Amino acid sequence: MNANVDNLRDIPSLRHQAGESEWTARVDLAAAYRLAHEYGWADSIYNHISMRVPDEPNYFLIKAHELLYNEVSASNLVKVDMTQKDVDESVHVNRPGFTLHGGLLKDRKDVNCCYHTHIPACIAVANQTDGLLPVSQTAMRFIGDIGYHDYEGITENLEERARIASNIGDKNVLLMRNHGVVTCGKSVRDAFVRMRDIADACELQLRLQATGAKFSLPSEEVLKTYKAQRKSHDSGRGSADWPGFLRRLDQIDPSYKD
Repeated sequence: MNANVDNLRDIPSLRHQAGESEWTARVDLAAAYRLAHEYGWADSIYNHISMRVPDEPNYFLIKAHELLYNEVSASNLVKVDMTQKDVDESVHVNRPGFTLHGGLLKDRKDVNCCYHTHIPACIAVANQTDGLLPVSQTAMRFIGDIGYHDYEGITENLEERARIASNIGDKNVLLMRNHGVVTCGKSVRDAFVRMRDIADACELQLRLQATGAKFSLPSEEVLKTYKAQRKSHDSGRGSADWPGFLRRLDQIDPSYKD
């Protein structure tokens, strides 16, 4: 590892510079990167997960471009001004990350976290004409909550931001055809769980389609019932799983909190 990356991995003074709310956000975001590594979603050093800085709505945290996902920690996350016209790569953030994440967080004031991956199953379903189908309970949670975005090349053209924003609208998931998937949430937990569920839903759909057998879809009435049940679940104890994910990381490697 080169000296620049070594410096990113150890910034001991930052723990004292960041306020309590920012430090909590940093720990949660670093956990999201480590979880992506554990779930096999990381694409070498590429792709990103971002988090709006609490009490500083025009700034967001993101991985330093040079780092692998399992090297990310609370201290070495980079703080970026999303309102600037472009990003200087000397700050260790690449332009695609700034374009996609800065654009989404700037446009969606209700979103605090964006999670982008290149999960193969999600790309395969994104490329299907009908997109994600409600063939499983996991998939049903996304009915009416998915947008689709046609491929325009590597996401580095700042003008593409407007089309991405238009295609996701007020939804929390964007399937990017020929590219990948983005999940959004008010918290890191929400964006992470949506990513885990969309990955499972897409994989289940592909497995079912691979059998060549006919399959049944639930009625509109059942989908409405599930939607109401899901809303109640998410507003209740649905978020109780996040501390469990953090305990899992603590057992594997607690250095994400450094």
